[in-house]
Amino acid sequence: MKAVRFHEYGDPDVLRYEDAEQPVPGAGQVRVRVAGTSFNPVDANIRAGFMQGPIPVTLPHTPGIDVAGTVDALGAGVTGLQIGDQVVGFLPMAGSGAAAEYVLAPAEVLTAAPKNVELSDAAALPLVGLTAWQALFEHAKLTAGQRVLINGAGGAVGGYAVQLAKQAGAYVIASAGPASSRRVTAQGANEVIDHTTADVIATVTESVDVVLNLAPVEPAQLAALLGLIRPGGVLVNTTVWMPAPSDEGRGVRGIDMFVRSDAQQLSHLVELVDSGELRVEVARRVPLPELPALHADAAAGKLPSGKVVIVVPGA
Repeated sequence: MKAVRFHEYGDPDVLRYEDAEQPVPGAGQVRVRVAGTSFNPVDANIRAGFMQGPIPVTLPHTPGIDVAGTVDALGAGVTGLQIGDQVVGFLPMAGSGAAAEYVLAPAEVLTAAPKNVELSDAAALPLVGLTAWQALFEHAKLTAGQRVLINGAGGAVGGYAVQLAKQAGAYVIASAGPASSRRVTAQGANEVIDHTTADVIATVTESVDVVLNLAPVEPAQLAALLGLIRPGGVLVNTTVWMPAPSDEGRGVRGIDMFVRSDAQQLSHLVELVDSGELRVEVARRVPLPELPALHADAAAGKLPSGKVVIVVPGA
């Protein structure tokens, strides 16, 4: 089979589109014929060698944490899935990824793919959708009637977070750049602040219950966001290299989150997609052989603000 792999850590040019041995599923595993995967910033950090402590991978390594495809073979003991099922999943970060024609997945991370989007496009959902869901509802405990500020709403996680928060009945304030402000408005934000021309801290004049920070802001900016939160509120931060501050005097909690795979939650997100309550939006589609160039674009800051899907030919 064909795969994109790196045999050593380094810049994007370590990635090679090459032949690799087709994997054979072991007990509890499923082999998936990959239709699509996606690019996540953590893929570049793993490739560069920055994540060797928390995410140790075996070289050569195939990137691609998200997978959408068709069940091709079942390992011993797998139940609830059949050959030919179309599935999506969030793969183990330290395992071999889905930038290949075939990938092995633990059966428990997979769920049925959405029916009303292209199968390859469904790869735009798992990691970022779960990040948004877990941030808003597991960590922030967001409920109807609350006010939430989503800082950095123009990215892929932000797009899902705006939709999910709005659907939950929250009042959504989103900060985004001019290139994504129209999209964020269409996704349901009640207010959109252009962070390139306005000071977010000064613009939000009424306290919020939740701040979801998705942006790589300076520590001082992150700390300033605490002042926007009412007593007893929550700051959830996804930029885990920068610890979330708290304000104990006012009971404002700062939470650092790291997304985890959860097939039950992902299945719920798929239901929302199929019911039309959640939109899967793809900013760019790239054929698998061009993944090295995509990593180079990411390193140069040339990626669009939405989700990029890598399409596997012939799937």
